[in-house]
Amino acid sequence: MFTINRSEKNPILSPLKNHAWESHATFNGCPVVIDETTTALVYRAMSEVDPYRTPHVSLSTIGVAFSKNNDDFTDRHILIAPSEDFDRCGCEDPRVTKIGDTYYIFYTALSEYPFGPHCIKTAVALSKDLKTIYAKHLVTPFNAKAMALFPKKIGDKYTAFITIDTDPGPSKLCVRTFASLEEMWDQKKWWTWYAHKDTHELKLRRKEKDHVELGAVPILTKKGWLAIYCHIQNYWTDTPYFGIEAILLDTNNPKKIIGRTKGPFLTPEWYYEKFGQVANIVFPTGAVITRNTLSVYYGAADTYCAVATMPLDTLLDSMTELPALSRSKKNPILSPRAGLAWEAGGVCNPAAIELNDTIHLLYRAVADNGVSTLGYATTTDGYTILERPTDPVYRPRADFESHGCEDPRLTRIGNTIHMFYTGFNGQVPRIVTSRISVKDFLARAWDMWSAPCAITPDTISDKDATVLPEKFKKGYLVIHRAGNGICGNYMPSLDVQAEHITMCIDITDPRFGMWDSIRIGLASPLIKTPKGWLMLYHGISWSGIYRVGALLLDLKDPTIVLARTAAPFFEPETTYESQGVVSNVVFPCGVVERKGILFIYYGAADKYIGVATIPLKSVLEYLKTV
Repeated sequence: MFTINRSEKNPILSPLKNHAWESHATFNGCPVVIDETTTALVYRAMSEVDPYRTPHVSLSTIGVAFSKNNDDFTDRHILIAPSEDFDRCGCEDPRVTKIGDTYYIFYTALSEYPFGPHCIKTAVALSKDLKTIYAKHLVTPFNAKAMALFPKKIGDKYTAFITIDTDPGPSKLCVRTFASLEEMWDQKKWWTWYAHKDTHELKLRRKEKDHVELGAVPILTKKGWLAIYCHIQNYWTDTPYFGIEAILLDTNNPKKIIGRTKGPFLTPEWYYEKFGQVANIVFPTGAVITRNTLSVYYGAADTYCAVATMPLDTLLDSMTELPALSRSKKNPILSPRAGLAWEAGGVCNPAAIELNDTIHLLYRAVADNGVSTLGYATTTDGYTILERPTDPVYRPRADFESHGCEDPRLTRIGNTIHMFYTGFNGQVPRIVTSRISVKDFLARAWDMWSAPCAITPDTISDKDATVLPEKFKKGYLVIHRAGNGICGNYMPSLDVQAEHITMCIDITDPRFGMWDSIRIGLASPLIKTPKGWLMLYHGISWSGIYRVGALLLDLKDPTIVLARTAAPFFEPETTYESQGVVSNVVFPCGVVERKGILFIYYGAADKYIGVATIPLKSVLEYLKTV
């Protein structure tokens, strides 16, 4: 659980029209730290099509640029150009490692056109200064697209990652060791190694239709070798999903995986990643650690170079340690009760509020006819249910909620409790609000709820709503889900009698190819912290699994996202979360903070209710930025 921050200067390298050799694209850059003040970026450059060149295609060369601050790269020139039979049709995608006083620059060498497996191989160029090349060697005699040399020996051998059989695939990301550096271009030994290629593979593909490729040169950390790579979902379809992932390898045995991100932590979102020579691509080719910050350099849309940063410690922790979240041993704390028709279809998605040292739950109950009402329960220790009436405490009262009142959230403002929930008429879900005084709520005077008011139009599906507990300059901020993303709307007053949501201020959206790629929505009401407004949210992946992540919003303008977890910290694991009315669902609607511990009340598989706890400081640590 960690955050990703794209550089505000992205793209850090773009094509230059007055440089013919890089006028079409500049991407897939590998950073090289020269000294404390200078970083070089070695990258793939593409020219425009030259009608006098045969073949009539853009020519790829490898350029180099220099920077004093890691993101303003200047002094750009060609470093590696086609000069040998094995690279005469192009040089692509460099990875650079310095051993002794020599830079070993591995790249994809193209020997013929049209391109095919037989002419796409790995080569290496040697340089002392990243300004001139003094030697080139063909490395692999077979199809291979990328290679990266570890920056130090492991035991008494040099070690490298290499991606083989990329065209047409399935590719294999493999490990190879060498007794000497010269052995790297001994093609006879490569054929011997290739004969046993399956024994050298790191198994990283999650599905048969996925594709993996080498990313950055591995970096040694306190927990092991950190390797960034590209994982492409649905590679052989019309909609492949490019994502950047990471693995952690044993310090002394790089074939042993000791940690892995649960999925991609970076996918195409920004314009320079979505639009370019090839749309929707993020492709990692380099990484650098500066103090506690990991910077990942990547190609964007096969056109630009970009960089994203993340806290190294939280990244490593997320790969090696269990999340701090703990489920109650009493889960599920609420289940449908036999003989009660109004709960026969399941109980789920509870709102939670603490009053007078008691936590009060209003939960959704689905009747045998499919209509939802709200039930009530209390707990003082957070886990043990003490009070639970046998009848609903809130029922549909208006036409716009004739088919149910669903998924409530409770917010106290002064002496009033405001409830926002989903009203469903059988066709369009709408945001509905009602309020009650704290006094009447504690007295269980359920008939004192104000008349329900639908505040969204009947033409737009809108759900998952709450209001922040203080008034801002523009009014009270209602956060809700219109369509597939989370948005907000300021209301001048909460004393509404009719539709009032007339616009959607975009807060955040699903992330292409990630765990929250299909739809996201508010989970529980927000918690104010010194660092910002903490929002828990649910995300749905293409596989239909509901997971929970976190956002940190600006204190003065909560429509501004300060941080967002790259991975979920809560997902279905137990039987009661994976099997029920809807499989694989954790869906919180209520959260209570007690002495720095968050009690998260959630629906499980749309049939049960559970509670999980996590230290507030842990969630904020997940949202730490660099």
